[in-house]
Amino acid sequence: MPRFFTLVFPIIFYLALISTTQAQTPTPSPPPVPCDLKSNTSCADCLQNVACLWCIPTKQCIDYPVKNILPPSSVCPLNDARWGVCWVNFQVLIITMSVLAGIIIIAILVCCICCCKCERIGNKREDAQVEQQSRARKARQKARRTEMQLRHDEIRQKYGLAKENPYSRMDDH
Repeated sequence: MPRFFTLVFPIIFYLALISTTQAQTPTPSPPPVPCDLKSNTSCADCLQNVACLWCIPTKQCIDYPVKNILPPSSVCPLNDARWGVCWVNFQVLIITMSVLAGIIIIAILVCCICCCKCERIGNKREDAQVEQQSRARKARQKARRTEMQLRHDEIRQKYGLAKENPYSRMDDH
């Protein structure tokens, strides 16, 4: 588990550093050109505006349908739609994001299971130690009880109170 963190934290730190570096250098950008005007140009020209979606077969640059998470196939098939960068289509993006989400979920579950397992092993060790201490305490108690019983028997014998049969009644003599 510590190895997982040593791999993940530098990556997160690097991404945060890049995002803050880019955020610190504002560049004035011209007002965005409407997406419809960039139709029949190139994918790179269309995707300069983040709000645009490029459809390869029709060579249309359209406004991204923000009401839907994914563009409907009536607008453009997922395999032919491009958004953000020209070399990634939505189908590959969806599959990649699903796989990454699955890997992250599995990694979190494995970490949780490992933590619980380590905790249970620690509890078993503590339970075994407590059990061992309890047995030792009972053995010492039994030895003291036996020693005390022997002393009492010696005292009874000394004063003539010892009985041959410990289960017989005491007679008034």
